[in-house]
Amino acid sequence: MSALTLEPILKGRRSQPHMLIETLLDVQESNGYVSTEDMKIISRELGVPEIEVYRAANFYKALSLKPRGKNVITICAGTACHVRGSNLLSSQIHGLLGIGPGETTADGLFTLEQVNCLGACALGPVVVLNGEYHDHVTPAKLKALILKAGGQEKQAPGKKRTPVKASARKEAAACANGKKRHSSGKALKS
Repeated sequence: MSALTLEPILKGRRSQPHMLIETLLDVQESNGYVSTEDMKIISRELGVPEIEVYRAANFYKALSLKPRGKNVITICAGTACHVRGSNLLSSQIHGLLGIGPGETTADGLFTLEQVNCLGACALGPVVVLNGEYHDHVTPAKLKALILKAGGQEKQAPGKKRTPVKASARKEAAACANGKKRHSSGKALKS
């Protein structure tokens, strides 16, 4: 963002260092991330040393220093979620989208973030998709969420791309809704 673009955000906040976090959050909301140029302008206008602006922007998980995808997937990697399989969910995202934690797909559709705890340990593994919490997430449930959010499956680089078949979408949706059945006919929980 340029100084002109930041003008509405900075209005009434100049020379007020205590407005740093609020200003950074507003830039994040407006631009999707906080750029180096944004931090320099904020530093100058609020009278806060650049290193302090960078520290704050780098410390808070709500702020990003690089552009995020249209859909942000956050996976909890806390102990409770980890023992319930959150690492499998991260691996599945890598297989489906070809990205790891902190990365964004080349088309800008998805960003994967991993956090130490989301504070919902009894509901693990927990995944947040675009601010919406999903509890007890299984690989099937996660795949259904990704398909719904992106409209189509992504493939890891170097792998042959195969279109997602309607039957696979129905199966993923059935798993997410708890309607998948075992060969015995018994309903499976996902």
